[in-house]
Amino acid sequence: MQALQPDTLIRNPQGCHVVASVEIPAPAAGVWNIVGNFAGFPVFIPALAHIDMTGSGVRSVRKKLFKDGNVVIEQLNSRDDQAMYMTWSLIYTSLNIGNLWAAMQVEPLGEGRSRATWTIQAEPHEGGAEALPGFQAFLQGFADEAMNNVRNLLS
Repeated sequence: MQALQPDTLIRNPQGCHVVASVEIPAPAAGVWNIVGNFAGFPVFIPALAHIDMTGSGVRSVRKKLFKDGNVVIEQLNSRDDQAMYMTWSLIYTSLNIGNLWAAMQVEPLGEGRSRATWTIQAEPHEGGAEALPGFQAFLQGFADEAMNNVRNLLS
């Protein structure tokens, strides 16, 4: 009989690092109300059909259902509404994403202006190093489009 040891598929990814950041002519608290809503990403990601939530706060799980049939399940790792940041990790997806860690944060820039930043650290599930350039381009395009949508919503 084999001695089983604790294990997990969730780990910090090595693959690629993507940052999408936009300056918005709106107060930071208003921007955080949009991008800091873990269940509210369909507001600025039109490809999402809807999100189903299990729980609330840290350790809650969201199931993102895309209009094209893809699914992404993620867990909220940390959240601070005063500092306006949250982080989450991938649990499951039908997309070619292995591990993924992401963060969203908002910082005030002065009177009525703020910056929203979405950071993603991820690796493809299949394809290894050869898949990284296309994978990174896909993630960067996705995040840039979403953050530009946030800026357009609040401008």
